[in-house]
Amino acid sequence: MTTMARSDLTDDLTIRALREAAHPLVGEADDYDPLLNLIGEARFVLLGEASHGTHEFYRERAQITKRLILEKGFTAVAVEADWPDAYRVNRYVRDRSDDAEAVDALAGFRRFPAWMWRNADVLDFVGWLRANNDEAGPGRTKVGFYGLDLYSLHASIEAVLAYLDKVDPGAAERARALYACFDYYREDAQAYGFASGLGLGPSCEREVVTQLVDLRRSAAEYALHDGRIAEDDYFYAEQNARLVRDAEQYYRTMYRGEVSSWNLRDSHMAETLDALVEYQGKQGGLSKVVVWAHNSHLGDARATQMGARGEWNVGQLVRERHGREAVSVGFTTYDGTVTAASNWDAPAERKQVRPALAGSYEALFHDVRPGRYLLCLRGDDRVAGLRGPRLERAIGVIYRPETERASHYFPASLPAQFDAVIHFDRTRAVEPLERSTEWEAGEVPETFPSGV
Repeated sequence: MTTMARSDLTDDLTIRALREAAHPLVGEADDYDPLLNLIGEARFVLLGEASHGTHEFYRERAQITKRLILEKGFTAVAVEADWPDAYRVNRYVRDRSDDAEAVDALAGFRRFPAWMWRNADVLDFVGWLRANNDEAGPGRTKVGFYGLDLYSLHASIEAVLAYLDKVDPGAAERARALYACFDYYREDAQAYGFASGLGLGPSCEREVVTQLVDLRRSAAEYALHDGRIAEDDYFYAEQNARLVRDAEQYYRTMYRGEVSSWNLRDSHMAETLDALVEYQGKQGGLSKVVVWAHNSHLGDARATQMGARGEWNVGQLVRERHGREAVSVGFTTYDGTVTAASNWDAPAERKQVRPALAGSYEALFHDVRPGRYLLCLRGDDRVAGLRGPRLERAIGVIYRPETERASHYFPASLPAQFDAVIHFDRTRAVEPLERSTEWEAGEVPETFPSGV
């Protein structure tokens, strides 16, 4: 028997087994019962996405998250977004802001790619989260919304200064003097990273570390100002100061061509998650967090080529620290449309997603059954044929179909990456709150994908 014939036979057996294991998602209230049974009493549920611009990924993450909040007492949603932008949403959903509507609370997401969080699905979820919190009874924790990422260097500097202006004007003056190290670069973090990383300009490492230490030294004093609200405000400021420290190192490292910039970013996100859990624990009760981020951040890096390169990610770090208290869920699609840009800082476009490449997980899932379905990977022998490695697709904020194999595929072992996977055979682009002319022009013909 030829190698190709053996491969075809293996795939046929795998497809038959997966058809038995697949749980169809038909739009019923109990669709995700098998997933919630798998989650059990886990305290960390990591919900991925194969792209940053797919409606179904956002919608279904929201549906799963609602059930986790209502049925399993989850207390926070932590997302792949900047801390200060997401904290504005947190204030709104916990009724601590001046924003009148959910759309106002999302106004902080101005940096590219704004559509990741300023889209119709997130708007609906934030509105639901506020309404759910408003209905919370006495003693019930209001669910928060937090950002894990570290791109907001200058916004976080401004947040630290605004906090110190209120609680300690003298400390604010000292902080301004320290952070003035960045003034030469006119709020261009990448320019700072390029110059300092290559030794062409001064480093601000000492200044940002000094400021974080100074803030932490005064923590007890600041927390006495106004009880619980003061504690919340200090926690927000401290995380911003820590973000400035980590972002400074991140930008200084990224131009050296090292894998450490990726590791710095995901370490920061994992540490922010741990800080959030620790802080909520101090407020009383058990902290349980849902994380929304890309598959590349939440699937265990050790099961992909990332691990071979010496890279780690949030999914790996959470598993190492919390074991079976963490459940990770990947999302995949075969074809459809996606909101993405052609280049960094370029306008959002509605792009056609090419059918998945032969030999990929997505192509295999396409052959299993039409529509959408859930596969629980942990402890099910029927998914043994997925161990791979096989190709897996990842679309970030940029999608280049003309170089899709090189730009968007990598080898992985899916059952080692995730505890479950949710597949949608055809998906559509997430709807930005501000539609560019390029996005509107991306209307897909009725005959797609067979039309010419």
